[in-house]
Amino acid sequence: MTNAKERAEDTCPSVYQCRLPLSTRTINHLADLLRRRLKGIRSRWRILPPGRIAVIVLGVLRHDQRLADMAGGNDVSESTVRRWRDELIGLLAAQVPRLDRALKHVARQGGEVGTAAWIGET
Repeated sequence: MTNAKERAEDTCPSVYQCRLPLSTRTINHLADLLRRRLKGIRSRWRILPPGRIAVIVLGVLRHDQRLADMAGGNDVSESTVRRWRDELIGLLAAQVPRLDRALKHVARQGGEVGTAAWIGET
């Protein structure tokens, strides 16, 4: 018995159980963040391209998909998907403005800064 490493004709290389409504802009944003990170740490390659990694991570985050399911369908290990998830969450978190800067920005625009503004009370 021989094992074929090639995919069957007309098959999609990514395996996912349901449709994931994402814009191209969202996927490109995550892929660009990952590309910049890889360039910054001078990593030569990943097992999958950044766009595919972004789709897998978004599938895990959006539908709380099991890591083993996403990993098995895409020929990577569960720990790899976990690392990718944690890495992309960290990259996205690094883009969020700090609270003190956000409050200063609101104050400069004439908005109310205080706990009542955050709670929704007047």
